[in-house]
Amino acid sequence: MNAALRNFLVEEDGVTALEYGIVACLVAAALVGAFYPQLSKLYGTLMTTLTTAVGNAASPAG
Repeated sequence: MNAALRNFLVEEDGVTALEYGIVACLVAAALVGAFYPQLSKLYGTLMTTLTTAVGNAASPAG
């Protein structure tokens, strides 16, 4: 039991995964910050297109 507890306390795999997660979040935030105008235009166009498509599909034919 003591050996298992000691191995658990010494193990660093979880800390490494957490560090990679934090780095990934920082990189994603930097990319969003750098490309915000382009992303905003892209998602605005996408939502307008989807809204139009759903509106056309929901209206009765004829």
